[in-house]
Amino acid sequence: MSSFLPTSAGNLAYWQLFVAVTALFNTVQNFVTVKLTRRVYNNVPENSVTPLQARTFGVWTLTSAVIRLYAAYHIHDKSIYDMAFLTYLIAFGHFSSEFFIFRTCQLSTGILGPFVVSTTTLIWMFSQYEFYVRP
Repeated sequence: MSSFLPTSAGNLAYWQLFVAVTALFNTVQNFVTVKLTRRVYNNVPENSVTPLQARTFGVWTLTSAVIRLYAAYHIHDKSIYDMAFLTYLIAFGHFSSEFFIFRTCQLSTGILGPFVVSTTTLIWMFSQYEFYVRP
């Protein structure tokens, strides 16, 4: 099993892999049900979170997962590193705007997960840039 894991030094590649695999689960659930998506967007009428909206969210999540999965195995590639960083920045921007501006989310486990993952990863990737992307 270890032959399938990233081989770079440090733990960021393993984190990218973990987040990508988790996002794959989230993608599948968005295509199957709206239940977990409603937990994120929990400050709107229940019928506002539609199957179409959930599938669109699922495709966005899948796109991020693919980039992050690729980053797990190519963490030293500047372009891939930057793209992965941007996926977290986009996620942070999306969830922040939904919480602070559009008010579609209330503080709950549904929104805390994306906030914690995006914020932690952004700080980690920013602070470790020189370690992983050697000029």
